[in-house]
Amino acid sequence: MSVFFSGFSLSLSLILAIGSQNAFVLKQGIRKQHVFAVCAVCAISDALLIALGVAGFGAMVTQFQELERFARYGGAIFLSIYSLLSFKSAFTVSHALDSTVKSNRSVCNAIAMCLAFTWLNPHVYLDTVILLGSISTQYQPNELMFAVGAMTASFVFFFSLGYGSRFLAPFFESPKAWKVLEFFVGIVMASIAISLVF
Repeated sequence: MSVFFSGFSLSLSLILAIGSQNAFVLKQGIRKQHVFAVCAVCAISDALLIALGVAGFGAMVTQFQELERFARYGGAIFLSIYSLLSFKSAFTVSHALDSTVKSNRSVCNAIAMCLAFTWLNPHVYLDTVILLGSISTQYQPNELMFAVGAMTASFVFFFSLGYGSRFLAPFFESPKAWKVLEFFVGIVMASIAISLVF
């Protein structure tokens, strides 16, 4: 079980910081929009990437630099666009959270956004595929238990974030609070996009 908890704690520490993916999950959770689907997509994507890393995919990523370059610039463009939309919403739209209003965003749209935040983020590959993949080799022949621990951490984190954020819903009934969140999300997205390019 010590190998399991090593994988769990390391994975949790890597995904705990607020990033583009986490900010999107937080926003969906506060709005109560397709929370289960969004959390499941994030956790399953992480699990797939961890499995690839433990299976040795990290070595292939380091050999083919064009894969990393494509993911880096593609992710920066996507995050820049989303950042601009968040800033626009923060400064031009006055909206408050109303739990009685149904979302007009389809589940397919939410999943597509979630997939983009996950798979267009090079940091995800560095953390899950390369870092966790390389560290798992230290736990042979129990690297599978290490991977299961890391995957479990992803499921626990994303579902806790998605469903725990709804307790903030009363606070976001204020238009000012929602503007602050939109601005914060915009800052997060922009800073990550800049770090990817420079």
